Amino acid sequence: MTASIYDIPVKKIDGTESSLAGYRGKVLLVVNVASKCGLTPQYESLEKLYQGKHAQGLEVLGFPANNFKGQEPGSDAEISQFCSLTYDVHFPLFSKISVLGADRHPLYAELTAAQPAAIGDGPFRERLKGYGVNPENTTDVLWNFEKFLLNRKGDVVARFAPDVAADDPRVVAAIDAELAKG
Repeated sequence: MTASIYDIPVKKIDGTESSLAGYRGKVLLVVNVASKCGLTPQYESLEKLYQGKHAQGLEVLGFPANNFKGQEPGSDAEISQFCSLTYDVHFPLFSKISVLGADRHPLYAELTAAQPAAIGDGPFRERLKGYGVNPENTTDVLWNFEKFLLNRKGDVVARFAPDVAADDPRVVAAIDAELAKG
């Protein structure tokens, strides 16, 4: 990566300008989220993972995105309220961004370039084809709830397909391995 992932400007869900610099030294699970998706119940497993491993150094970072069939139409305030009231989310949420296309956020350009293939990719991609969704570029984020795991140095060490939930043994094992490195 040309610049550190920690230097890329982002906005918190309350609109505050920020970056990921405050998460330096933590293991990060970066997830593009949406409120009106069949995978939205993953908020529950993401929050459970966050609660269970936060003290060990894990941060789950949610980036709402409306790139897939308009499944995140709300404003940042509406998204924040939905996450709080529906799933009691306490992990950090950021302002809505684009995760693909010409307006793709620089964070997601870096993440996808660093880890072009997702673990567990295939079954969900095939299901999407049945709905007429067939992304041209296989390195692009496929759908909502794709997960990128970053080590304590900010390097992308794994990427998980949207339908690989946060409590999937592959995700948990990868996170535990990174947390164990101290």
